[in-house]
Amino acid sequence: MDPVLVREDAGVAEVTLNRPEARNALNLPMCTALRETFADLDADDTVRVVVLKGAGTVFCAGADLKERKGKDETWVRRRRLASFAAYETIERCGKPVFAVVDGPVVGSGGEIAMSCDFVLASSSATFRFPEPHWGTVGATQRLQRVVGKRRAKELLFTGRVVDAEEASRLGLVTRLAPGGELGKLVTETVEAILAAPPLAMSLTKQAVDLGEEAALSTGIRIELAAIERNLADGGWRRGVAEFADRIGE
Repeated sequence: MDPVLVREDAGVAEVTLNRPEARNALNLPMCTALRETFADLDADDTVRVVVLKGAGTVFCAGADLKERKGKDETWVRRRRLASFAAYETIERCGKPVFAVVDGPVVGSGGEIAMSCDFVLASSSATFRFPEPHWGTVGATQRLQRVVGKRRAKELLFTGRVVDAEEASRLGLVTRLAPGGELGKLVTETVEAILAAPPLAMSLTKQAVDLGEEAALSTGIRIELAAIERNLADGGWRRGVAEFADRIGE
């Protein structure tokens, strides 16, 4: 069974973590598959948006600790580097990428979700970061950038479960769907992204990401460079015309 499934249709790539028998726990083959999948999607000009979800009732139960039995420190170190490479490839994908969470997210599952541009979730979503309690170290960097340093420490130190409402307040979840309406929210979000010109969307993501840790003055220069590239393409005229037509309807 492939650890990651990909289905493409009309500009939308649906990527599924596909180890439901192991609650989609992240193992080495899944790390490799995620890295290769997102590298391919990034290079595919027909893909406009990527939706990442988990098969079954769990998004991802964290790292598959069973695969570490009998392994030495060198293997574990390489395995951790493979997971970092997977997260980074998701994060660096030039297309809009969002996660859909309809169940538990644990440890490495949180790293995968936080590597996406944003997260849509149902009320069934929960988050937990138990790495220290599992005798390991993880989620120390992305988590604090999402929820803040003090909250990240509390979540890591206690390993407690965060329900969907709190996850939304903390910023782990960007939008929380009303009961039974997660599918509708996903469809609406995909349609909204597809409605924008591809280059403008790509440049917007790039400018936000590059400007994240830059001074405002540097960020403005990044945005101006993106504007110049967009103007040089000429597609902006079509976008303005289509917007004007919609307003006039």
